[in-house]
Amino acid sequence: MPLDIWLNAPVAESAARARQLRAAGVDGIFTFEGAHDVFLPLTLAADSGLGLMTNVAIAFPRSPIHLAHAAYDLHLLSGGRFRLGLGSQIRPHIERRYGSIWSRPVDRMGDTVVAVREILRAWQTGERLSYRGEFWQHTLMPPNFDPGPNPHGVPPVLVGALGPRMTEMAARVADGVLVMPFNTERHFRERTLPAIDKGLAGSDRPFEIIAEAIVAMGDSAEQIAVARQAVRNLLAFYGSTPSYRPVLEVQGWADLQPELNLLSKQGRWREMAGLIDDPMVDALTVTGTPAQCADEIRNRFGDRISRVCCYFPGYPVSDTAIAELAAALK
Repeated sequence: MPLDIWLNAPVAESAARARQLRAAGVDGIFTFEGAHDVFLPLTLAADSGLGLMTNVAIAFPRSPIHLAHAAYDLHLLSGGRFRLGLGSQIRPHIERRYGSIWSRPVDRMGDTVVAVREILRAWQTGERLSYRGEFWQHTLMPPNFDPGPNPHGVPPVLVGALGPRMTEMAARVADGVLVMPFNTERHFRERTLPAIDKGLAGSDRPFEIIAEAIVAMGDSAEQIAVARQAVRNLLAFYGSTPSYRPVLEVQGWADLQPELNLLSKQGRWREMAGLIDDPMVDALTVTGTPAQCADEIRNRFGDRISRVCCYFPGYPVSDTAIAELAAALK
């Protein structure tokens, strides 16, 4: 099973870090929309030989034409190893951080994905661009703005999804889905996979399901304990967000979400992490030695996913351990 790792390095060190991860045996790297631009580090690491993916680029503040140009160029620079992963974020961030428009996120995301794919298709085939969607219209493409066919083909467009409507939409119009990391095996199998199957009904086109896993990994009991304590902070943050309540709900923990949300508004972060008990860590993360984590990833997702993205939040993990995980997954 291919393994993708978060490219977590200072921007200027992106290329060097990518080479280190390739030496450790990983198959790909991904970035997310955090304190730095989501595309630039991948540009610096494009010649690493690794797969590249935005996981995710926030779609709504960007025009499909901007997304298409970035995807085309990264696909070209990497020799055909780029995936454009798109996400919706939540309303406060879209309106107050990006200063952009939030409305009907599932429909808007679907229109964005189709628009990006139509732009890329027009460049690839030479056909006239004539896209008229509900939210986006792209009908002008003079020759001097058209890069022409990409020698590596059209880069795939994927959607990060959690809820059933967004997941079904991704399966209907995108090339793949990024299963959000705040998840459990039960939610994945009872909620995510049925929505994907519904969106793919009647279609035989290729479609990627990429799992994301929060990993608490170490080579000893002491290291694993440190990692488990570290991931509680991230789990508490995710759990405080109303959009992640369905994951807690399917496990019987729905009442925890408003409690975490209230504490977050009061800035009581340490208390929030204290509410994440061991059974929750077990269900929401992959835990253990590299070999045990590889087995757990296969047990949870292996019969349906094409690759896995792993996060190691809040604690140090050695490249040796990453190499052991990559080898065990293979």
